Amino acid sequence: MNDNHLLELASDVVKRALAAGATDAECTVAEGEEFSASVRMRELENLKEAGSRGAGVRILIGRKTGSSSTSDLSPQGIEWLVKAAIELADVTNEDPHAGLPDAGEMGAIPGELRLFSPDVALLETGLKIETARRAEDAALSADPRIFNSEGASFDSHTGRHIFVNSRGFAGEYRTSYCSLSAVPVAREGESMERDYWDSLARGFGGLEPPEQVGREAAQRALRRLNPVKVDTQKVPVVFEPRVARGLVGSIFEAVHGLSVYRQQSFLAGKLGEKVAGENVTIIDDGTIPGLFGTSPFDDEGVPSRRTVVIEKGVLKSYLLNCYAARKLGMKTTGNASRGLAGNAGIGHGNFFLEKGVETPEKILAGIRNGFYVTQVQGFGVNIVTGDYSQGASGLWIRDGELAFAVSEVTIAANLKEMLLGLETIGSDLEFRGSVASPTLKIGEMTVGGK
Repeated sequence: MNDNHLLELASDVVKRALAAGATDAECTVAEGEEFSASVRMRELENLKEAGSRGAGVRILIGRKTGSSSTSDLSPQGIEWLVKAAIELADVTNEDPHAGLPDAGEMGAIPGELRLFSPDVALLETGLKIETARRAEDAALSADPRIFNSEGASFDSHTGRHIFVNSRGFAGEYRTSYCSLSAVPVAREGESMERDYWDSLARGFGGLEPPEQVGREAAQRALRRLNPVKVDTQKVPVVFEPRVARGLVGSIFEAVHGLSVYRQQSFLAGKLGEKVAGENVTIIDDGTIPGLFGTSPFDDEGVPSRRTVVIEKGVLKSYLLNCYAARKLGMKTTGNASRGLAGNAGIGHGNFFLEKGVETPEKILAGIRNGFYVTQVQGFGVNIVTGDYSQGASGLWIRDGELAFAVSEVTIAANLKEMLLGLETIGSDLEFRGSVASPTLKIGEMTVGGK
């Protein structure tokens, strides 16, 4: 199928749905090619290459909805796709909030967003395997204490996304990415630890060199050796960016429109109120070229945008699709997200906490006794109450320096307190995915140990 054919196919699905009795319809078509190569102990272990193509339709008959999806894009498959959605709508209940965006809400942001790099599709298999092998070899060669490896992997993906609805919207965009990771294992005496490092980019040229990825992974594993379990105490806690982005991700869950509507968020009913320190500004921006949460439009055909969620500590906006917006009596923020079928959910663009001015080194230098968190385990975040309690490991801060490894402890507080107690925000904001955060220092948390 050529490029135009898929767009024509999506338009045809919408026309068929209207002819079959739908009052409104929208169709998503997606195709992609993915590749993965993994090596372990310098030998190729797994190699996978796969392609996929599918279509999904959501129809409305008045306020009743039905949806279906298929990977069969033959005329018979498309006929079944529409028929199944119509039949499902016939047996569902009416929902007064169901519906497509208004015509004035739809569109796409203009300009080159740098979401696709042609070099990804042209990479030779041998180069991908060799890149993973070089990353692992750099890790294994970094130090005699690196004695084993859980492997290194190179992954790549190219895709195309098409969306058409019955109110005149038709749009598409292409995406690509490639990633490289290494997971070495270190041993010293009876102590054995592992860690990882990875790099992600839209194009091959944007990846960190494989030797850098391997050496960083090795260094992270080595610094975890011979950990201790500290006494239970209340101390300042510093989250490295890799862990801090998980904390920021919890804030996304708290401003998710449907969680707010259901009163299942500690931020429900708090618009316009101070919920964090004045140094805290959190933004959702789906318009930044080249990043992984960027797209020209959301999955309802609404233009992506920049939404200030928290500004200088004050809650300014929730994140909404059309459905959640209608329930809350608000306007969509262009955050609809879905797969091929079903009603749109709510996703984020590039969701991040704005950087501060202090370097991570300066933040650490000001702490006499504290905990630098490099990994958390478990699912100990309650978005309804804000309670936060997770298993953690990392490094102990002694007189401004990272002194020794720590493991088997828990860190506990409440997200409300953590946002208000966010004393220092680092200058090291870096997007290694669609959620990002610089180094964060919380003034005091309970570290549960011995």
